[in-house]
Amino acid sequence: MFTDDKLTKLREKYGNAKGADIFDPHFREVAASQFSESGGRKWPFAGVPTFLDAPFAADAEKDNFADLDIALVGVPMDLGVSNRAGARLGPRAVRNIERIGPYEHVLRMVPGAMARIADIGDVPFRSRYSLESCHEDIEAYFSKIVGAGVIPIAVGGDHSISYSIQKAVGKDRPVGMIHLDAHCDTCGAYDGSRFHHGGPFREAVMDGVLDPERTIQIGIRGASEYVWEFSYDSGMTVIHAEEVPKMGIDAVIAKAREVVGDGPVYLSFDVDCLDPSFAPGTGTPEVGGLTSREALAILRGLKGLDFVGADVVEVAPQYDATTNTAHIAAQVLFEELCLVVDAMKRRGAGA
Repeated sequence: MFTDDKLTKLREKYGNAKGADIFDPHFREVAASQFSESGGRKWPFAGVPTFLDAPFAADAEKDNFADLDIALVGVPMDLGVSNRAGARLGPRAVRNIERIGPYEHVLRMVPGAMARIADIGDVPFRSRYSLESCHEDIEAYFSKIVGAGVIPIAVGGDHSISYSIQKAVGKDRPVGMIHLDAHCDTCGAYDGSRFHHGGPFREAVMDGVLDPERTIQIGIRGASEYVWEFSYDSGMTVIHAEEVPKMGIDAVIAKAREVVGDGPVYLSFDVDCLDPSFAPGTGTPEVGGLTSREALAILRGLKGLDFVGADVVEVAPQYDATTNTAHIAAQVLFEELCLVVDAMKRRGAGA
């Protein structure tokens, strides 16, 4: 029963408290990194938008990515789409989402206070018309980032970008992968190109930068199942969308952790893994997908794995007037950042 005595005690403790006056030790530590001495916080709708409100490092490449642990990189390229174009606008849409973080309440983390993180802008492309040269530029740029000892997290762009990123991340040893998607993206070349967004992970395996037996694909569904035999033939583990509720989230997480083991892992998140009711702003939507809550629960269950890179792709904002798709993508980006920061700390790196 709430008594007058309890009310008096609450008034004594909180009556003159400012927003920055936090009494729980853990929450007080978080608040100290966010509030100014006057008790104010940065307005979420003010200033120049960046990924997750991270500092903008315009000259990062010129400085060889010095003083960075993690680079947030835009890859505004969608020349590899097979259906609706528009994912080139994904990075801009995700940057415009405010109020993501700074605190992750499930993982109890403030990644921005645990590592040196910056939005370093977009991949500098030579041509907006040449798919092949765009992939050369992606690989070259991410190779510089990885070579400087910095972990990249990319925002696309169509899913073909993951191939060239993995060529940089997996250059010295093949990586495992946790892949959330509606599509396996392991079909072969068609229409005269092998760089399309339906086949990046076949190419990555064939180039020796992705280990198929340490790869799990979650949320798979739709009419293109017949072109993904490479996933099964190469030893990838595939969990279809309808299997997720049957297995349960904990079992899906356990399977993912079992498949990738203790080695280096790349995390790739295509927003079309989600049902279009949650994320309609994408080029190849498939009904019957994961809920946003399921996807976040899976991601949060991956803490402790050795992540060496990540991406979130296929946000095509013009197909979603609500901005929900971009909002979900920004939240996924934040979860990926938490996982990468945790992995970095476990390796003993960073600030």
